[in-house]
Amino acid sequence: MEIEGRLVDASNTTLRVLLTHGDTQVRAVYKPVRGERPLWDFPTGTLAGREVGAYLVSEALGWNVVPPTVLRGGPLGLGSCQLWLDELDEPPVGFVPADRLPEGWLAITGFQDEDGETFLLAHADDPRLRRLALFDALVNNADRKGGHVLLFGDDIYGVDHGVCFHEEPKLRTVLWGFAGQEIPADLREDLSKLRLDGVLDEHLSTVEIEALLRRADALATFGLFPQPDQDRHVIPWPPV
Repeated sequence: MEIEGRLVDASNTTLRVLLTHGDTQVRAVYKPVRGERPLWDFPTGTLAGREVGAYLVSEALGWNVVPPTVLRGGPLGLGSCQLWLDELDEPPVGFVPADRLPEGWLAITGFQDEDGETFLLAHADDPRLRRLALFDALVNNADRKGGHVLLFGDDIYGVDHGVCFHEEPKLRTVLWGFAGQEIPADLREDLSKLRLDGVLDEHLSTVEIEALLRRADALATFGLFPQPDQDRHVIPWPPV
């Protein structure tokens, strides 16, 4: 592993690295545990494991919404290491002028800049985003910003899952456009069949895994995307 540079906008130490194995080279995002900023509501030193846990849940569901992610050593010690996705297209989520909402997009909320211009936070009514939004509800993602949504070829991925899996409700996302809608039958079936078989034991507490399984059961049983909690801030800041 060779460090190429640091992503300076990240709140925790986040490095782009080059991985070499024989004649094969790929880039990745390396987040060492020692570079994690302490949080009041998540145990110290657990964010890297949550990054890996999100990938393992995505794989267990067969949804392919998180790039390959592992826990491994590096120049700054143990950390999460996630495949870097390059040559990205503009994702169908973000701010748009209030009077120019694209056809087929869902408005979430409005904002006004310092010049008095009004914008909408919105996203496309896209089945790929619908699956990612459901994934976030399942893993209880507390920080789904627009910049964490990556359009890579024909696929949409989510990244930055260090603050997921809390046992208490924490969902904060820019993908609220599906709130209250029916969950597609195939996704409900995937949730009902979710089996973890101990794959998360290394990364999450027993309480967090049990809460995850309860959320899967509730989403599959009731079949509706969750509604925003009126008693919490449910949109991350900044949203994009």
